[in-house]
Amino acid sequence: MKDEFTHFEHEGWERVADKYDAVWSSLTRQFIPYLIDRAQVSSGMSVLDVACGPGYVSTAVRKLGAIPTGIDFSEKTVATAKRMFPDISFLQGDGQALPFDDASYDRVLVNFGLLHLAHPEKACREAFRVLRPTGKFGFTIWAEPHENPGGKIVNDAIEAQADLNVEVPEGPSKFLYAKREECRKALQQNGFDGTSMIFETRLAEWSVPTPRYLFEAERDAGVRTAGLLARQSPERLSAICMAIEREVSRYARGNEFVIPMAAHVVAISKG
Repeated sequence: MKDEFTHFEHEGWERVADKYDAVWSSLTRQFIPYLIDRAQVSSGMSVLDVACGPGYVSTAVRKLGAIPTGIDFSEKTVATAKRMFPDISFLQGDGQALPFDDASYDRVLVNFGLLHLAHPEKACREAFRVLRPTGKFGFTIWAEPHENPGGKIVNDAIEAQADLNVEVPEGPSKFLYAKREECRKALQQNGFDGTSMIFETRLAEWSVPTPRYLFEAERDAGVRTAGLLARQSPERLSAICMAIEREVSRYARGNEFVIPMAAHVVAISKG
């Protein structure tokens, strides 16, 4: 039986699967080159793209001559990936219980998917299991608000204006691996070579058309924050929206708004 958070995330991604590409991809795709570079992906390698979404990592590694396989727990997301990239193998499955043999991949990559899983430590352990002895595991996660201006806009608006006592299924901390040494320790506990860890913070610029876009993206094309927003009164929701709009307006550049977004890029060797 699925735990409550897994059900919440799965239901959410099934709901917004057709919106992700249009809403978020212009942001999340910016970090893929860093992820691939730090994980040292090269031609001929077998690469497992966990929480693959519409398949952006898979298609990026294929362009390098690597052999990708994508896996995601959302049936609709997998269908989108197959439609967008029909010559890549995608399947529905759980990143916390991968349907692959031990030591069957050269690289395992996760672009912003790790903390959408109820037990990310299980996903790390599974990545370790399916990697070959010389393999590497790489992933991206959002930086904490004090390092991530765009994330801070949403975080501050919610903390100031939202009713935080509403019932939303509890998942892992959004910033579980966002501190270097805590990240190293957690990965070592799952078998990885902590001395090999690369932990870099990268900044991207996300161009959006209106000050309201960030609020609407979280409300209409997200899952965890969307769940919180869906449980707010109309008055509180309006106050959150206004707070986000006010801050995004500060990033006006010509006819658009360019929001700085920071993420950590992590790569580590199996042995």
